[in-house]
Amino acid sequence: MLPRLYAITDSQRYGEDFWESLRRVLERGVRMVQLREKALSAKEYYQKALEAREITREYSALLLINERVDIALAVGADGVHLPQEGLPPSCVRKIKKDLIVGFSAHDLKSALYAQEEGADFITLSPIFKTSSHPEREPLGLEVLKDISKRVSIPVYALGGITWEKIKLCYKNGAYGIAGVSLFLK
Repeated sequence: MLPRLYAITDSQRYGEDFWESLRRVLERGVRMVQLREKALSAKEYYQKALEAREITREYSALLLINERVDIALAVGADGVHLPQEGLPPSCVRKIKKDLIVGFSAHDLKSALYAQEEGADFITLSPIFKTSSHPEREPLGLEVLKDISKRVSIPVYALGGITWEKIKLCYKNGAYGIAGVSLFLK
């Protein structure tokens, strides 16, 4: 069973002391972390992933690596999270069957694709207006509810979620809550 709270890292938002921020997130009860560091070289990303793996183990938390299956395997991560334009989930299954595979969905079509391809869960975003992607129109709670009913894999609500909006997401079908800055507050 997957944890209900899912943190996604971002060096810019986690601030100067990335590791202190990560520990604070884990101390708040988050038990699944996606290391998402798009600006790093492969070597830097690998080094950061090694450290993240040690810290997440201390807290008995799952570690997912954003998009990079090679780095996930190299550091012994629990899984990967794939963007829509990345590898198909079925391809990851061919590489290593027991990796947890998450997938970024932004509509019903991509959610159904993720399910058909064998993803373990989706992050559905943005549910609400978010400063991370101001160009994207929020999907809203009705779309969250509809997609959650139409797929059999867990749906994590992501995007513009505040502590006050978490209950609304759960009431509208979210299995869990994913966030970048949410768990830092």
